Amino acid sequence: MPKKGKKPKLPLTDEEQLILFQQKLLADEEAAKKKERLLTQFLKDKLAKEEHNSSLNLNKINTQWRTVLREVKTRELHKDIEILSQIFERVVDCKDSVIKSLARDLTEAEEQYAHALRGHLHNVDQLLTLQRRRLSLLEENYNMELEVLTKEFETERKAILDHHDKEIHYLHDVFMAMEQNYVDSEYESKLEFQSMWDDLKNKNLEEKHFLRLQLENVVEDLWRRFQDALKNYTDATEDRKIAFETLKVKDEKSSKEIEVQMKKIQRLQVSVPAGETWFPLLHLSIFPIFFWRSHWLFLLSL
Repeated sequence: MPKKGKKPKLPLTDEEQLILFQQKLLADEEAAKKKERLLTQFLKDKLAKEEHNSSLNLNKINTQWRTVLREVKTRELHKDIEILSQIFERVVDCKDSVIKSLARDLTEAEEQYAHALRGHLHNVDQLLTLQRRRLSLLEENYNMELEVLTKEFETERKAILDHHDKEIHYLHDVFMAMEQNYVDSEYESKLEFQSMWDDLKNKNLEEKHFLRLQLENVVEDLWRRFQDALKNYTDATEDRKIAFETLKVKDEKSSKEIEVQMKKIQRLQVSVPAGETWFPLLHLSIFPIFFWRSHWLFLLSL
């Protein structure tokens, strides 16, 4: 079986070449992004591994360094403890001597405190006696002033209550007067509202009647224009209408003549021999009929 020949490749257009070039660029860019992602992931993994190893090594170094530092620090602390124990003994001896001297001073201070306390208690007793006398005098003055203020308060309270009762009666009278004025003003307002409502109603009825008359005038004007336009149209088409009726009658007459002529043609076809021609007779008999029909159609198109 013979192999089919390969079809020759057609040359690519500029647009197709541009599309292929764009696809190639997109594929290259995608491959570059994929390669960059793989490299980034590899570097991240390597960095994490290095960080893990670094932390382990650092922990080992810190452990060994701490052991060395503990040994050095232990030796230093032993030396410091020996020095501090000697210093502490000297300080304790000094403190014992200070405590003995302070005990002597405390004994003297207690004797002085007892003497000062006895003098202070004597002074306090005198002050209490004076304070009691002062309080008794102040209580007497307070009671006198309280009695005077109570009398003044009762007098002022009675005056305020009387004034309050007067104001209550006055406000009651004012309230009654205002209520009466309100009733009168309400009645007047209702009357004014009713009159305004009637005026507005009458005004609306007058405007409605005026608008209806105006609308009727517009409608009459439009009807008159329509009648004039109809009359003008009727007058303008009267001649065409008459011509149409005339042509319609002629058309009907022509149709009847066509039928008669067709019957004559059929009889002539039967009677005329086959070799003779009859086309001129048919042409001359039908020509007037087609002339009138074409004229009638022309008038209709107008």
